Amino acid sequence: MPPVFHGMVTVSPRMQEFIQLMGRVALTDATVLIRGETGTGKELVAKALHDLSPRARNPFQAVNCATLTPELLASELFGHTRGAFTGAIKDHRGLFSQADKGTIFLDEIAEMPLDLQGRLLRVLQERMFVPVGGTDPVKVDVRVLSATNKALREEVAAGRFREDLMYRIRVVPLFLPRLEEREGDVEALTWHFVHEFNQHGFRRVREVEQSAMDALTSYSWPGNIRELRNAIEYAFSLGEGPVLQRKELLPEIWGGAKPLQGQPQSLVAPTNERDMIVQTLRETRGRKGEAADLLGMSRSTLWRKIREYQITF
Repeated sequence: MPPVFHGMVTVSPRMQEFIQLMGRVALTDATVLIRGETGTGKELVAKALHDLSPRARNPFQAVNCATLTPELLASELFGHTRGAFTGAIKDHRGLFSQADKGTIFLDEIAEMPLDLQGRLLRVLQERMFVPVGGTDPVKVDVRVLSATNKALREEVAAGRFREDLMYRIRVVPLFLPRLEEREGDVEALTWHFVHEFNQHGFRRVREVEQSAMDALTSYSWPGNIRELRNAIEYAFSLGEGPVLQRKELLPEIWGGAKPLQGQPQSLVAPTNERDMIVQTLRETRGRKGEAADLLGMSRSTLWRKIREYQITF
C-alpha cells in the first residue's frame, strides 16, 4: 500500500516537498491560505496543519462558507443570543467559541459575504467578536486557516472580497498541486481506493488491467482526487471479477465517448449514468451491442437501463 500522511496518500516528489513545507508552517501560529482546485484535499491539509501544531490538543472546527446562507453562516461562526432571530430559543456558541485555543478552518472563504468579512477581520485583528444579537464582545484565541479555489486578488478587483482581509488571511499561502501534477499519485491512489472498496465485500479486485491503468494515468482529472475516487467506485459497481478492466471505466476517461461535433468536451461530458448511456449510443450511432461493450455491461442490462431512463434512440 502507498504511504499515507495524515490522510494524504502520495508518492509524488512534488507532494513530498509540499508536506515538508506544511510541517514547517504548522509549527507557527500564522494564518494560512490553502489554494487548490476542487477535490485536491484542502481540508486534509488544514487538519494536518492543526494536528502538527502546538494547538493539536485543542479543538479543530471547520465550515464551508459556500453551503450556508449569510444569516446561518454568521450564527455558525459567531453564535447567537436567545431571541436574536425567529427560532433562536436559546444561546448558541459559534465555531469561534468552540475552537478557542485551537484552530478554525474556513473552506471556500471567497464565498463569504462582505459584511461577514468585516466581522472576521475584527477577530483576526482584535481577537474578539460579538455574537449575533449580542452586545458584549467575546475574547477568543483561535488560529485561522482558510481555503479557496479562486484567485483572491481577482475577487478583490471585482469588489467581492476585502483587500485588508485578503492580506490578513494569506500571511502564508500554500499551493496544493493538482492531481495531474503529482507524479505517480494516480496509480498510488487507484490502489488505495481499490483496497478501500475491496473492504465493502461486494467485489474484490486483485489486478488492474494495464490498459485501464494507462487510461487512468493519461486522463487530466479536472475533479482531482475526488473524481478519481468516484471513478474507481463506479468501476467497482459496474464490473465484476478480480480484474478491474478498462471497459468498466467511464468512457470520458478512456476516450470511448467523444464530444459532439462543434461542441467543447466540457459541455458534453456525461454527468450521470443516463447521460453516459445517451452519449455512448450517439457515439455508436445507436448500435446497442457495441454501446453495451463500451459501457462494460451486458446487452440485457443496457436494454433494461434504456427502458428505466426512458431513452429513445
